[in-house]
This record gives sequence, structure tokens and C-alpha cells, in this order.
Amino acid sequence: MIIEEAKRVIRVEAEALLNLEASINGAFEQAVQMILNSETGRVVVTGMGKSGLIGQKIASTMASTGTPAFFLHPAEGIHGDLGMIMKGDVVIAISNSGETDEVVKILPIIKRLGASLIAMAGNPTSTLAKSGDIFLDISVKEEACPLGLAPTASTTVTLAMGDAIAVALLVSRGFKAEDFAMFHPGGALGRRLLLRVQDIMHSGEALPLVNEKTLMREALFTITSKGLGITGVTSDDGALIGVITDGDLRRALGKGLDIINLPAAELMKAGAKRINREELAARALQQMEQYSITSLFVFDDDKAKAPVGIVHLHDLLKAGIA
Repeated sequence: MIIEEAKRVIRVEAEALLNLEASINGAFEQAVQMILNSETGRVVVTGMGKSGLIGQKIASTMASTGTPAFFLHPAEGIHGDLGMIMKGDVVIAISNSGETDEVVKILPIIKRLGASLIAMAGNPTSTLAKSGDIFLDISVKEEACPLGLAPTASTTVTLAMGDAIAVALLVSRGFKAEDFAMFHPGGALGRRLLLRVQDIMHSGEALPLVNEKTLMREALFTITSKGLGITGVTSDDGALIGVITDGDLRRALGKGLDIINLPAAELMKAGAKRINREELAARALQQMEQYSITSLFVFDDDKAKAPVGIVHLHDLLKAGIA
């Protein structure tokens, strides 16, 4: 009984969403264009009760995807908060019935303030629907609530409509992942999309480098003192020509080689994996995983021969990238 009821609810709400897709028309496009062309670029979302809760989510989604938006509680609006609305704003008013008293009361003021109005309602003949510059139909055949009382399918449809508007705006503006991260600097996603290799690389005196003629006794000191388990090997002109890792040292000692007095060039592995300093730190992690390595030497650009830094897997871990 419980499982069947849950499945019924899902079916009702899924059908409501499919019906919403079929109802997307020119009015939707006009609503998106209205926001894109608005004087202030701001969207004010308002609604009461469950519609208000959905409205808060819609405003939040817009704000995080490049459209300045905030939620205005209609009851607070009639007690002074209507001052938050500016001439040229676009107001999205939400009410399934279209007759919610608190919403209806602020409609004349919205017009008087010089804001445009997008009405989202389930009744095309309602006060809200008739007051809007644009009407978006969020009606449903039935609520998932068996009593037909609790907003269920209707709030799902409203949320989907809001998401559709937010994403259409995002696409129209050419909003990128990096832009999204700008509004989420504190989260893991923000770190992955904002942090550059140059932000966490070791450079200057911390960069482990030895000349190809350097004896291994000195190269060994560089590997251990820099604490990264690796040193780059450079030619006389500063170009990176190879690397020596602590693993290379262990393998050489395991073969019984007397490496102390060998020049670094004789023990190095030619070449080195590299990355541009402007690359995302997440890209460095991808390369490390791809090549099963723990370090990448960093360069100013793809043509540069001399490294300017090095990034280690531990740096990515500390930064929360991995």
C-alpha cells in the first residue's frame, strides 16, 4: 500500500511535468527576453506559502547562474519591503490559484513602481494572470495529494518552470562553469573550478632543480630538502630535460649502482610531464591520474623551456581538489 501510493505520486508528478513541457510556448521565450532586456537586469520573485518556498529556490538558482535575483515576501512587501523593487526590475509573481490575497494586493504597486510582471499561475483567468505582462501557465490536471488539497504536483511544476527560465537565461548569456564557480567560492565545486595551478604551485627557492652536470650527492640533497620526492634536471640554458624521483634512486640502489658520484644526467629520465600555470588545478589532478604520477612541472606557456614551478599531488589534496 505504501509503496504503491508512493509510485502513484511519482506518476502524477511526472505526468504534470510532461504536460508542462507541452505548454512551453512563445510566452516563455518572451519572459526570458524580458529578463535579458530589462533595465536593471534584476529579477524579484514573490509568492506566498508553498509558492513562496518554491520562489525562494527559483531566485537562488537564478542568482547562482548569472541572473541577479532575490525573493520578496509579499506579506512583508505590503509593510514596507516593496521598496526593494526598482524601476526596470522584472517581478515573477507565483500563485497557483492566482488569487492569493497577499500577492494580489501588491500587483498595482509593482506596476506603479515601473517594474515588469511575469505572472506564474494555474488559472489563466485569475487576477494574477490578467495582471501580468506575460502569463506562464503552471496548471496541473491533479495534485498528487489524494485529497487534492496539499500543493504537490503544482509546486513540482512551478519549480521546473523556474529552473527552465534560469537555465534558458544561463544559456542565452553564455554562462560558463568558471562563472558559476565565482558565486560558489566556498564549496568544493568552487575550488575545482576557480583554483589555478599557479595558486598552489611551489616556485622560487622551493622549486627542486639541478643542472645535468650536478653530481648525485647534491641532487639527492635537493630531492630530500625540497620534500617533494623529485627534482628536475636542467641544461645549461635552464631548459628542463629530465627528472629524477626518489623511486629512481631506490631502483638504482637496488641494482647495486654507486650513484653518489654520477652526474644527474646519467640517472635522470628524459622528458617530464608539464602543465601551464594558468590551467585549473583540477586539470593537474587529471594529468596525474592519467600518467600515474604525483608531480607536474609548471611552465608559463606551452613554448617555455624553463619551469617556473612544480605542483604535487599533496598540494591538490590540501586544497580540496582531490
